[in-house]
Amino acid sequence: MGGQKAFDEINNISWNFFNARTLTWNKNTGDVRIDHRKENTVFLYNTETKTGRVLKNGVEYTQQDSLDKYLNQAYEQWVNDSYWLVMPFKLDDPGVTLTYVGKMKSESGANCDVLQMTFNEVGVTPQNKYLVYIDEKTSLVSQWDYFPSTSDAQPRFSTPWLDYKTYGNVKLSGDRGNNKITDIHVFKYLKTSVYTEFKRPSFIK
Repeated sequence: MGGQKAFDEINNISWNFFNARTLTWNKNTGDVRIDHRKENTVFLYNTETKTGRVLKNGVEYTQQDSLDKYLNQAYEQWVNDSYWLVMPFKLDDPGVTLTYVGKMKSESGANCDVLQMTFNEVGVTPQNKYLVYIDEKTSLVSQWDYFPSTSDAQPRFSTPWLDYKTYGNVKLSGDRGNNKITDIHVFKYLKTSVYTEFKRPSFIK
């Protein structure tokens, strides 16, 4: 996929998550912008400071209880949506345990090496478990199976990882079968206002 160094060198990345919302993320500063597609709602959030601003249905929320509620939503959406896009670059994150399961076939019939991924008190849902299928021919993730609990014997769903394209110096997949991650962009530089002002940037359709 280009390697961890190439991924670390990406400054900003933007993507449309399942046609529900567009996220723009500065990986260096922790700034995240979330534009919801079907309503006039924007979250401006920093993953490091846990602070930010919220514009919901055209109204900025300043009352602390409401602000905290929506900023927590912003955090959970960023954690979830970014994982669906860049999970292969996070396999070696602190708190992640990988166990080699063996050789299995994906639902498409490809021969794969399969890793079990569990979490030690990290993330929003540390009780989850995944099986990650690495295609023997391409060395790319081609499928993951999702288990709500580590004790589950059968996955709740299996999702393909298809349609890899090169962005900057890394490869990312946007095809998740019935759902699609689209409008993927990588930027070396974005204006600070992207993360501090509610006005939608021109690159967000």
